[in-house]
Amino acid sequence: MLYFENVYTSSIVSYNMSNLSSRAEQLAAFDRLLTIMDELRAQCPWDKKQTTESLRHLTIEETFELSDAILEGNPEEIKKEVGDLLLHLVFYAKIGSEQGSYDIRTVIDSLCEKLIRRHPHIYGDTVAQDEETVKQNWEKIKLTEKGNVSVLGGVPKSLPALIKAMRIQEKARGVGFDWEEPEQVWEKVKEEMGEFEAEFRVGAGSQIDQEKASGEFGDLLFSLINYARFIDINPEEALERTNIKFISRFQYLERAAKAAGKSLSEMSLAEMDVYWEEAKKAGSTKY
Repeated sequence: MLYFENVYTSSIVSYNMSNLSSRAEQLAAFDRLLTIMDELRAQCPWDKKQTTESLRHLTIEETFELSDAILEGNPEEIKKEVGDLLLHLVFYAKIGSEQGSYDIRTVIDSLCEKLIRRHPHIYGDTVAQDEETVKQNWEKIKLTEKGNVSVLGGVPKSLPALIKAMRIQEKARGVGFDWEEPEQVWEKVKEEMGEFEAEFRVGAGSQIDQEKASGEFGDLLFSLINYARFIDINPEEALERTNIKFISRFQYLERAAKAAGKSLSEMSLAEMDVYWEEAKKAGSTKY
């Protein structure tokens, strides 16, 4: 986290519906944040040096910290991380105002105009009574706005591959290019599994074509992500929860081995598996 995350903070309050703030209080709080940002930019040596480029990697880090808090289901941490991310957005707007490019008002006005434009079923005469129609309208409008020659042109190149696969599939679905039933997608998964497996069924002494095997493995992952999307499972979140579970169990294994005076590097797999099963029975699922 950035060093100034605790600037001008008050005591922590456990929020519930009875003490959520009014619109006037929310606007006052936002005005206070803008004032603090102005002061930091003018007076703090670190803040004065920052550019959009220098903040970029820190913003990415803050986004992942918010993701962690969401997966942990911790409202207090989510609140803190949302604040950290909001600080970055205000920081970018401040830099933009100094350069004469944009400021927080033009950023918000542009966002509001986009939301109104992309919700014609709310602010226009378009009819959309289900989520799928809303998504399709959104993608069609977005395509005309940006002047992209491809529906997939709006997918950021730097997205992690798993998330990029999800977004590619969602955007293709937005214009009607998709399977109709989950069973069809599962058949495709089985087909891709067979093609991947075939790359390793080579005769004795034959060498596996790593490039082809890698390509088939990519096809298999893409089809699994597609199936997960069809049955409303977020594959990125599912994989991260498995990562967390594995880390928790492995750390249990490390602690148990140390308590027994053993070193993992000197233990057999069968010995380690005993502690692994203990971890599973203990229900270790968190860091």
